[in-house]
Amino acid sequence: MSEKPIAEGGASYAAAGVDIEAGDRAVELMKEWVKKAQRPEVLGGLGGFAGLFDASALKNYERPLLASATDGVGTKVDIARQLGVYDSIGHDLVAMVMDDIVVCGAEPLFMTDYICVGKVHPERVAAIVKGIAEGCVLAGCALVGGETAEHPGLLGEDDFDVAGAGTGVVEADRLLGADRIRSGDAVIAMASSGLHSNGYSLVRHVLLNQAGLALDAHIEELGRTLGEELLEPTKIYSLDCLALMRTTEVHAFSHITGGGLAANLARVVPDELHAIVDRSTWTPAPIFDLVGRTGSVERLELEKTLNMGVGMIAIVAQESVDVALATLADRGVDAWVAGEITDRGEHPTGAALIGDYAS
Repeated sequence: MSEKPIAEGGASYAAAGVDIEAGDRAVELMKEWVKKAQRPEVLGGLGGFAGLFDASALKNYERPLLASATDGVGTKVDIARQLGVYDSIGHDLVAMVMDDIVVCGAEPLFMTDYICVGKVHPERVAAIVKGIAEGCVLAGCALVGGETAEHPGLLGEDDFDVAGAGTGVVEADRLLGADRIRSGDAVIAMASSGLHSNGYSLVRHVLLNQAGLALDAHIEELGRTLGEELLEPTKIYSLDCLALMRTTEVHAFSHITGGGLAANLARVVPDELHAIVDRSTWTPAPIFDLVGRTGSVERLELEKTLNMGVGMIAIVAQESVDVALATLADRGVDAWVAGEITDRGEHPTGAALIGDYAS
C-alpha cells in the first residue's frame, strides 16, 4: 500500500483552517468595546484565562444569593449572517441571559460570551462583541471575558453562533417568586420591541421558505424592510425591573420567551392561584399578524411560539399599580395593566388569555 505524501513543510493549524493571527487581531479589535462594559468590581483586563470579579462587594448583603443563567440567540443569527449585520445580535444575547436573571429580583453582575465561527473575520467578531458590550451596559452588568472558537469543516466560512452565561445577586429576603403572589395582584405587561429572539425557526420557515420573501424587500405594513424588522434587537428590561423593585411592591416577574406569554407566566404562578390576561388590552405589532396570516398559523400556535408583543410581565400589588406604571413611563417603557391574579376556582392552575386582541 502506498502512503499519501505529506505536504511540504508538514501539516499546520493554518492549513487545517484555523487562523491564530486573525484570532489575535479580533481580540485587539474587541478590547475597546469590552472596556465600555465594566463595573468597579471587575479586576484585570481582557486576555487572561479567567475574568475576575471582586466578590467583597457582596459583604454588604445579609444573605446574598447568586443567580445564574445561560442562553443563546437561536436561528436569528442566520438573519444576521444573510444580511451581513453583526453589531446588533449581541443585544439579543444579553437580553436572553440577563432578563432571565432579573426575574428572581437579582441585579445582573457579570457575563461571559462564547462565539463560534467557521472562519475568523476579525471585524465581524469585533462587531458581535461590540453588540454584547453595549447590551451589557444596558443591563448594568460587566462583560468579564469570553471565547472565540474557529471550527473549519464544521461551519461554513460565514457561519457563526453565539451563547453566553451571566451571574447576578439578590438578597435572600428580597427573592421574588410564586410564594409572594396574592389574589388581586395586577399583571402589568411591558411591550416587546418585536419578535425578540424566539420563534425564528417558524418565522423563517413561513416568511422566507414558504412565502419566498426577500430580506431586503420593503414591507408596507412594517414600514421598513423585512430584514430590518427581523433584526430588531431584543429589548433589555433588567434595569427597568430593578427600578420597579425600588419603587413598588413587586411580587414576581416573568420573561416572555419561548413558549409564549401564557406558558411563561404560568411558571411563576402558585398552584392555588390563576393568572388571567386580557388580549384586548393591547395590539400586537404588525409582524405577528404577518407571520400568522402568511403561514396560516393558528392563533394558539402563534401564542405558544411568539411573545405577541409582550416581552416582560411584572406582577405587583394592586396598590402599587399607579406608581409602577409611572416608573416605567418615566423610563420610556410602554406598559399597561393586562390582567390580574385570581383564586383558582374553576380555572386550571397557571395562566389563560381571554378576549380578542385590540385592533
